[in-house]
Amino acid sequence: MAKWAFLIFAIFYVIAVFLLLVGTYGWFGQERDPLSGIFLMPLGLPWNLLGEQAGLGGPALGIGAPLINAAALYWIWKR
Repeated sequence: MAKWAFLIFAIFYVIAVFLLLVGTYGWFGQERDPLSGIFLMPLGLPWNLLGEQAGLGGPALGIGAPLINAAALYWIWKR
């Protein structure tokens, strides 16, 4: 079960980062969108909120916070 949770989470993460890049750089004729990274927000909870309270805001936090959850899922899967 944990294997599937990790794989699904990883797929969602890759899709969310791809949508961020498409919206940020205007790839494929898409207009630039300031909310293109919104799909990364729920994937990174609660770490993005804790990082924001610690004063570590920015794009690196938004992109990196879901990786903590992915690492936790991977650890549970391999344990």
